[in-house]
Amino acid sequence: ISKPPFFDGNNYSHLKAKMPIFIQSLDYNLWDLIVDGPNLPTITLENGNVIPKPRNTYDDNDRRRVQINAEAKHIIICAINSNDFNRISSFIFAKEIWDRLEVTYEGTNQVKEANISMLVHD
Repeated sequence: ISKPPFFDGNNYSHLKAKMPIFIQSLDYNLWDLIVDGPNLPTITLENGNVIPKPRNTYDDNDRRRVQINAEAKHIIICAINSNDFNRISSFIFAKEIWDRLEVTYEGTNQVKEANISMLVHD
């Protein structure tokens, strides 16, 4: 039960339907992070600029926020084949990985709209 659905590069719509259910069953916050993006620790400088908080200053709450991103990445990485892993291995955030898979297998919103238009036209 704790093993994510495996994606071999075929039938992305199947993975897209199953993965949210699987991840939400483990921890609903994981899926929120994938959809909404990370909420990583930051600090605001005197000049108003916001920068990532140095790791050596993390408190327990900061570590939990970083940990949840790592958990979400782990689940997605365990579910994909080596070709897809090579495409996403440099990404830091689970949202980036999920978005890249979506663009790779479904295209951008413009591509999706063009495909719908062609189907409607036919």
